[in-house]
Amino acid sequence: MTSVVALEGITRVFSLGDVDVHALRGVSLTVERGEFVAIMGSSGSGKSTLMNVIGCLDRPTAGRYLLDGQDVSQQSRAALAHTRNKTIGFVFQNFNLLSRTSALENVELPLLYSGVGTKERHARAKDALERVGLGSRLDHLPNQLSGGQQQRVAIARALVTKPSLLLADEPTGALDTKTSEEVMTLLSALKDITVVLVTHEHDVAAWAQRVVTLRDGNILSDKRQTPHRGGSAAQHEV
Repeated sequence: MTSVVALEGITRVFSLGDVDVHALRGVSLTVERGEFVAIMGSSGSGKSTLMNVIGCLDRPTAGRYLLDGQDVSQQSRAALAHTRNKTIGFVFQNFNLLSRTSALENVELPLLYSGVGTKERHARAKDALERVGLGSRLDHLPNQLSGGQQQRVAIARALVTKPSLLLADEPTGALDTKTSEEVMTLLSALKDITVVLVTHEHDVAAWAQRVVTLRDGNILSDKRQTPHRGGSAAQHEV
């Protein structure tokens, strides 16, 4: 398999006045194409910083990051923005939909930023919404949709650029248990895309093929497991 994410000795140090905070301490991690990986850790473990590095929202202090074979470790902000738009789809806890914009128009946004023409934009956004089961809700505004449907719109928006990597940050955090299961069923069915999910919920992480746990800026464990489908998951060390 080909690695989509390859982190080599990644450190991230934040300077707070005279104090240096080591958020990541030499993290090395590889995610192969098509894998579904969950990243877990308590507050202060470094998982949010790791997510920001993987998502090209932040640059590491030291180390090397290959995203889909391209070294993005020290790219400029403009180059990182281009890489994000081209290579990564994002799904967030609070959906981040434009409230006065239809589902179709929300999904079109990444393509609009990329300069895709109107006809192709409409077609690709419609296809993405149909893929997540919302083909009959194209013209609905976010407030006309349930929480689960809004998250499906957000997933469609993440998929519409055909990214190499889908990065989901607490995607079920604002949803009830039943709706969370529906969203996780959808994410786990995306066999043609690499998914990295950040969560603090063990029930959510159980849907992944691997669970990477961080503590104090280091990888504490990296376990493969049989993804569950509404039940528990058995783990074993990588």
